[in-house]
Amino acid sequence: MKDRVLPDKCPLCGGGKESGKTSFTVDLGFGVVVVRDVPATVCSQCGADWIGDDIAEKLEKIVDDARKRHNQVEVTTLSA
Repeated sequence: MKDRVLPDKCPLCGGGKESGKTSFTVDLGFGVVVVRDVPATVCSQCGADWIGDDIAEKLEKIVDDARKRHNQVEVTTLSA
């Protein structure tokens, strides 16, 4: 029988998941976008992270806006 992965356990290492923050980075080819302080669920053991759908939508907008500005490097934080 396969081991079940519990929702509060990391599927990669079995560590505990907890609320935290992460950085989100995208390579656009001509430049890089880094968004810091992104709310996420983070594994306390291996550091793997998961971003919710609502946060992902905000990140998409930030990346789209950065793509239009065509900067080589853009670093920002996610505003709540």
